[in-house]
Amino acid sequence: MKILTGQDLASGDVTWWTGSGWSLHLFDAVDVGDAGPAIAAAEEKALRVNVPYVIDATQTADGPMPAHIKDRIRAAGPTVHPAFGIHPEIPILKTPAQHENNADAPSEVKAN
Repeated sequence: MKILTGQDLASGDVTWWTGSGWSLHLFDAVDVGDAGPAIAAAEEKALRVNVPYVIDATQTADGPMPAHIKDRIRAAGPTVHPAFGIHPEIPILKTPAQHENNADAPSEVKAN
């Protein structure tokens, strides 16, 4: 699965392509498949988003989850304790496989 992300021009917030516009909520993102680069170019040219790019993701029961830890951290908000980020509902410390199995994150990185 491929999803498209970028930054809101006014606020700088992380945004996600919904298929018809941009959302601040990761779980609104849709699979863009091979169309991702073309959508990104058109949206950036139209000045609707800053620096859009395609990332790998896995579909989970909760919605799409970025495959790479860097993108999961970016989705959750500033790099503070996971419980205090902008989107604490995004379990960034779980891998996509752990999401599929409803497994906990490793104990050494769990929030207290």
